[in-house]
Amino acid sequence: MFCKSSINQSSESTLHPSIHLNTVRLKGSEEIKTNLMSTSSSRSIPTAKEAQTSNSLTLMQLLKGNIGTGILAMPCAFANAGLIFGTMALPLLGIIALHCMHLLVDCHNKICLKLRCITLEYQDVAEEALKMGPHCLRNKSSWARRVVISFLLITQFGFCCVYSLFVATNLSVAISTICDVHLPIRLLLLLELPFMIVFNNVREWKHLALASTVANILQSTGLVFVFYDLCSDLPPISMRPAIVDPHRLPLYFGIAIYAFEGIGLVLPLRKEMRKPSALQGFFGVLNTGMTIVMCLYTGIGFFGYLKYGQGVEGSITMSWPPEIKYAVVQLMFSVAIFLSYGLQFYVPLEIMWPWFVEKFDLNVEDTRTTVFETVLRSVLVSFTFLIAAMVPELDTIISLVGALSSSCLALIFPPLIDIFVRWNDEDSAKRSIGIIKNVCIMTLGVLGFITGTYASSLEIMSKMSTQARPPVQFNVTDVY
Repeated sequence: MFCKSSINQSSESTLHPSIHLNTVRLKGSEEIKTNLMSTSSSRSIPTAKEAQTSNSLTLMQLLKGNIGTGILAMPCAFANAGLIFGTMALPLLGIIALHCMHLLVDCHNKICLKLRCITLEYQDVAEEALKMGPHCLRNKSSWARRVVISFLLITQFGFCCVYSLFVATNLSVAISTICDVHLPIRLLLLLELPFMIVFNNVREWKHLALASTVANILQSTGLVFVFYDLCSDLPPISMRPAIVDPHRLPLYFGIAIYAFEGIGLVLPLRKEMRKPSALQGFFGVLNTGMTIVMCLYTGIGFFGYLKYGQGVEGSITMSWPPEIKYAVVQLMFSVAIFLSYGLQFYVPLEIMWPWFVEKFDLNVEDTRTTVFETVLRSVLVSFTFLIAAMVPELDTIISLVGALSSSCLALIFPPLIDIFVRWNDEDSAKRSIGIIKNVCIMTLGVLGFITGTYASSLEIMSKMSTQARPPVQFNVTDVY
């Protein structure tokens, strides 16, 4: 937990991948100070004032954090729901996810006021909320922290798996179109791995920031092309079913909630804002940003499914015809997502690193610290590539990550935290209404978690068994 006594230290860690947390939480609220601020003495640490961001920059960061591979998977989500149902359900799910973001921020503010703290992380909010809940659960508060951290790690490593697989699948099709050479996905993952290991051993924030800027430009240009392509030569709406087989709705839920799972960004962004109060409010940064995100998701999902139909791939870029102009855009997206991998990878590394520092008594002056971190980064990157190679299907792995972990972080934990924070409210009527509303949201999240994880797992096993048979031939549309 970051209180007034340590706020100057804590404000530096979230947005700067080269800086590791200097506080490790142990056994509930116990803290120990580590002597490892970074793995290189040459790294510059910005002041707290420099770290503060304007509302417009925070909005841009919120959009960047929510618009990634998920937006290109929206047509595939609609293929599992139907044109009309998908169009109606997606904004509704987005509104619920947005409400849960507000719940998390509200609970964060109440807990900070009670503890006289400046800012807390998601896992801290969960731990302190449980201390305010039923007496029989208060001594288990440390478990709330561990559970949230576990799902944050699963989610972020899941994102890394999707990113690595996205790059390989798009490169496969682009190379087939440009060079008429058909390379299997697993081979491309193997060729991609050394470059990703080298890239993710870059510690300097300025280099990652430059990579992120290039990725933003490429991705924005690619999205403009996607919208232009989707709005041309559209078939009549009557050609697409309003709703498809209800048994496929869990896959729709998994992909949709994967795309909306930006709740992990909310508190870090608030911590860096010059005016944190501007995050909320009817026309606040959060509502504005997520409204833009919902419109983009719905637009690409609707027009993508309308144009390409039931056979749309896990990424809309994989459904394009084999033409040079499409191959160029696929290469642009591949480079953009490759450069974005480092920012996704930073989050789990920042969470895990303090534990390794304390466990192995690492010191910044030791050469073995640099070697240890290099090996750790390489092993973790290789692990995500191994998972991607085991399930080389974008739509199924996106749905699994969304249903398994994103549903918990976005739809289950925030209302549960709100219930604990409200537990001792004097206004019983208001508390009861809030609890009923939160239970309804949690029920949706639990149903999505169970059915989505089950359906995605079955889909993965089915596709893996099919891929185990030797293919007869390769063509441009093959992804493996």
